[in-house]
Amino acid sequence: MEECLNMVESKSLKLYLFSFRNHGDFHEDCVQKICNDLVKLMKPKFIEVIGEFTPRGGIAIYPYASDSNSNKKFKELRDKRMLEYAPGRYTMPLSRVY
Repeated sequence: MEECLNMVESKSLKLYLFSFRNHGDFHEDCVQKICNDLVKLMKPKFIEVIGEFTPRGGIAIYPYASDSNSNKKFKELRDKRMLEYAPGRYTMPLSRVY
């Protein structure tokens, strides 16, 4: 069985993500839509999408979405990561960003 690798060009991904800048949905809905669109496009075995929204003077929010194919190993990974998720747990330390 031949395996097909679908990728997204970094510039295309950046432009796609930038399209959410003035989008009117909740952060959680945007992250779920991004995850769904990437699954539809790439058909990955496993994917996680984590938003890092840190507004000035507001409350930071880290919405999380994941998906996996029907393989038992990837379903178990998805379930494990979801159960262990906590805001900021799987993200880069902010000290490395700023």
